[in-house]
Amino acid sequence: MREYERTHPWINFTATDINDVRPQHWMMLGEARSKCEHLAGAPLKPGVAQEIYGVTLVKGALATTAIEGNTLSEDQARGIFDGSYKAPQSRQYQEQEVRNVLDALEGLHDRIVAGENIPVTPELICEFNRQILKDTHYRDGVVPGVIRTESVVVGSYRAAPAEDCAYLLERLADWLNGPVFVHDDPQFQFALTLAKAVYAHLYIAWIHPFGDGNGRTARLLEFLILARCGTVPIPAAHLLSDHYNLTRSRYYNELARSSKPGQGTLGFLAYAIEGFIDGIRETIGMVRAQQLEVAWVNHVHERFAAQPNTKASARQRSLVLAMPMGGAVSRDDLEGLTPRLAKMYAVAGPRTLSRDLNTLRRLGLVRQGRRDRWHARSEVVEAFMPPAASNDS
Repeated sequence: MREYERTHPWINFTATDINDVRPQHWMMLGEARSKCEHLAGAPLKPGVAQEIYGVTLVKGALATTAIEGNTLSEDQARGIFDGSYKAPQSRQYQEQEVRNVLDALEGLHDRIVAGENIPVTPELICEFNRQILKDTHYRDGVVPGVIRTESVVVGSYRAAPAEDCAYLLERLADWLNGPVFVHDDPQFQFALTLAKAVYAHLYIAWIHPFGDGNGRTARLLEFLILARCGTVPIPAAHLLSDHYNLTRSRYYNELARSSKPGQGTLGFLAYAIEGFIDGIRETIGMVRAQQLEVAWVNHVHERFAAQPNTKASARQRSLVLAMPMGGAVSRDDLEGLTPRLAKMYAVAGPRTLSRDLNTLRRLGLVRQGRRDRWHARSEVVEAFMPPAASNDS
């Protein structure tokens, strides 16, 4: 018997708890799979697609570091991503933490998109740890990417015995690559893949094979398993890290509970499923907003198709398309919504705006609200959607 079997009996490489997931969570898994298919098949404008990729990448990288105390904001992390932010000297270690995770995630993204097969191995897990600890602050005696040789206590949790860590990483890799998480039915396969990613996370946290950076290593491995499976679009593979950060106290509570006698992994699995479905719903909301915007732009162009192609019609079309969807603009601010509009109205007469608004109102594209605030009637594109009874019918 190895020492960990006596001290850490919950590290048993079984996935039986997934059979006990409650019906509501199985329904969530079905919805998550459907929404992943929707996201994967949704045509997006290049700029929107890049924005969704950037937003989810930055949130995932920031969440992975913020859970462990990094206090950079999302805007600052976005600045690190696009090169517009440089942290002051006192916080450069935090910038480096975020940069390391961004680099690791982007590297995995490029390899996955290129079609490379990336099997889970102890060497890969060690490489993840080396990447995220590169040029950062860590305890004396810690060597990035090298399995620890000393006992570690994190809070009240004593990690697996150091002498068993290398063996446990081998067991973990074999288990994750084995038949336990493979099923012929795509619906079950999706559920097993999500569970596999969560189990990988849990087991790295339980084993705690490195002197530092175990949480970031676990979340990087979790991302890889989701991103490479083919049924989870890469933006959605970042969602769990963001969920853990947004619910940080529950994250630590569920982690601690999972290693207590008689508790098992069911609570953490259910918690992860709930977070994933919340995240994918929000992402689909972003996609839906973009699709409604495309429908609105097309509708505006169709309404002008029968109008003479004049400078006035071009100006009116530019005006309505510059107005925010779902918002209101004071009449005094309309002419300056964009630099292009401002130039157009600068050379027009004083009554031009009134005539333009009357034309747009006649075409059914704008309406006047209270206090002379104007609305683009973008809600009309909702009528293009399939009809359904209201919830209170």
